[in-house]
Amino acid sequence: MNVEKIAIDNVNAQIKINLVKADYQEKVEKTLKEYRRKANIPGFRPGMVPAGMIKRLYGKGILAEEVNKLLSDSLFNYIQENKLNILGEPLPAEDQKAQDLETQEELEFVFDIALAPELEYTLNKRDSIPYYTITVTDEMVENQIKSLSARGGKYEKVEAYTEGDTMKGVLTELADDPVIVEDAMILPSYFKNADEKAKMTGAKVGDIITYNPWNAWDGSEAEMASLLRLPKEKAKEIKSDFTFEVKEINHFTEGELNQDLFDQIYGKDTVKGEEEFRARVKSDIATQFVPECEYRFMVDAEAVLVRKFKDVAFPEAFLKRWLLTTDSKKTAEQIDADMPKMIEELKWHLMKEDIVKKNNLEIKEEDILDAAKKVTKAQFAQYGMGNIPDELLENYAKEMLQKPETARNLQDQAMSAKVAGFLKETIKLNQKEVSMEEFNKLFEK
Repeated sequence: MNVEKIAIDNVNAQIKINLVKADYQEKVEKTLKEYRRKANIPGFRPGMVPAGMIKRLYGKGILAEEVNKLLSDSLFNYIQENKLNILGEPLPAEDQKAQDLETQEELEFVFDIALAPELEYTLNKRDSIPYYTITVTDEMVENQIKSLSARGGKYEKVEAYTEGDTMKGVLTELADDPVIVEDAMILPSYFKNADEKAKMTGAKVGDIITYNPWNAWDGSEAEMASLLRLPKEKAKEIKSDFTFEVKEINHFTEGELNQDLFDQIYGKDTVKGEEEFRARVKSDIATQFVPECEYRFMVDAEAVLVRKFKDVAFPEAFLKRWLLTTDSKKTAEQIDADMPKMIEELKWHLMKEDIVKKNNLEIKEEDILDAAKKVTKAQFAQYGMGNIPDELLENYAKEMLQKPETARNLQDQAMSAKVAGFLKETIKLNQKEVSMEEFNKLFEK
């Protein structure tokens, strides 16, 4: 067997593989023997089927399979051993000649490959990239404290309704064959219709109120189905008035800002006093914004740094052909339209890989696990759960990494984090503090 690379230009090449029968014949014979040993053919005892019959039945398929395995392994090993940085996957050459595996003593296979271009660039303090931080407002802090204090709150039964209360009672349709819900629960504060909401003002336990649920929810099928406990198809047809007999009214009282609440959220004596609690909440909100700011930094870094490669050639013809081969849903026209954006994304990906390689920014398993833990911690933080034990975070993170696609995404995040750290030390950061509204508008451009 002989394997060689034939250069076409800086980004296109071919790998030619020449085989002779000796390269694969032994494996073919071994597989045929295995088939003969296991073959279950009527009229023959196991292992006694004539070798000629086995060859006639299975020989051609086995030969093709063994040659394909040898080609695949040879291609992979050659690319690995010669450290070829290829784009996409090898494709059979468009002018590949047909090979007759059964009659030819020598076989020649040619594969087209696309090579990643060599990137030449410098990074220094003359390169300026904006880095945005989001201002944490007093309103954000108060809203978060309100959400956190709800944990220490409690519901109390009251006699009269006030805004925000929950009411339970009997809901009866005013119709000949009425829909009746014995223990219906309504939250008038969330009604979409102001007139229907006003009917609940001042309601007391024992009152019977007539209102129209359909109007109250502006015809929301989901809300009607939930209230009436019916399928959406049926609930959406009910537009009648109902009576609501108030059986119970519950008022929610928020928890006090005291040491018990602070200990519940952050752990015993971690935070002491309301002032320290507010400062910690503000710090936590700022921390929650960091991933968004980091993401924006890398978006801006890509926009600035890929300009360094405006004249770098890419194997576009090969990439189009490869995409057509691997994605049957894409048309040639769609790929042509997407190609400019794909090339820009490819430049950035290759640059990140190059930065990691040239600066020995090793991506370790613990880096990927750390990325998974950060994602997990952020998910918990969305629900106000800031005091999550490390062991629990790690268990959740490891579970995420069991999914191959998630693991690949987290590996890319870990690489981006390493690159971001390197860039912050190497280039000039143009620090900008903006409001949340201003930050969101950056993504509208």
